[in-house]
Amino acid sequence: MTVASNINRDYDLFLGCVGPNRFPQIEAATMRVFEKLDIKLHDMNGASCCPAPGVFRSFDIPTWLALAARNITIAELDKRDVAVMCNGCFGTLLEANHIMRTEPDKRDATNEVLAKVKREFQGTVKIRHIIDILYNDVGVQALADRVVNPLRGIKAAVHYGCHLLKPTATRPWGKNERPRFLDELVEATGADSVDYRDKYMCCGAGGGVRSVVKDISLDFTREKLQNMKEAGVDCVIDACPFCHLQFDLGQTEIKQIFGIEFNIPVIYYTQLLALSWGISPYDIGLLPTADKPAGTPPYISTKPFMDKVLANMK
Repeated sequence: MTVASNINRDYDLFLGCVGPNRFPQIEAATMRVFEKLDIKLHDMNGASCCPAPGVFRSFDIPTWLALAARNITIAELDKRDVAVMCNGCFGTLLEANHIMRTEPDKRDATNEVLAKVKREFQGTVKIRHIIDILYNDVGVQALADRVVNPLRGIKAAVHYGCHLLKPTATRPWGKNERPRFLDELVEATGADSVDYRDKYMCCGAGGGVRSVVKDISLDFTREKLQNMKEAGVDCVIDACPFCHLQFDLGQTEIKQIFGIEFNIPVIYYTQLLALSWGISPYDIGLLPTADKPAGTPPYISTKPFMDKVLANMK
């Protein structure tokens, strides 16, 4: 159960927009997991939207870069690397950090803008997805060693999401566009990661597609869910609140638009890991309390998943 003593144990946690506003259980599970690992996640006071890579960057790169760089300067002043829970936030902050470090003209122009709010990008921090930290720093075996409730018999459909993997030149996973690192992290809990057709396809939400042409966006999701259903999975496992929204709320929208009902529970990776570590499912949003308001997440009930987990523990 020992985690290497030389890993970074202090991060600024960049919450992003969708996680805290739509799925606070993702933040709760992440905080509990990192507390167990004795890794501190600090609030980033004054952080804004990242802003979204697939939309904002498409229209106005200089403004996108200035906003992202301002967020990074918060961590620079705190003297802590940045941990993110969202693939989109990861894509923006990692790419902005890379551009500001490697393209002097853009760095100088952006710092002129930042000077107006008494800030300057220094290039002193790293941007890390929590999956990167768990896989590359903590390690799969160290996570598996903490499991007290092995999730045996659970068949999981892993969804990576676009910005977690691409562009490969700046991602910590290298140039492999069909990796297994998230599968390995899922398997560390005792669950089975089940392959399914078009596993690495986009969820359908990104690039503004969900906002502009929702029916086309949801058709992507419908296809992925159909492939997952054919593989006989018990749940979707993701590592991005926006993908989570698309699969969770999206299933209710798919029922309305296409008349198809899947009812596949959607679970963020740290929820799965926390559950296997014996953390209460009530504390991480996997068993909503009786007073859960209508129309709040999870939109697709996690009860069938939890029923199977509890049955397999007997």
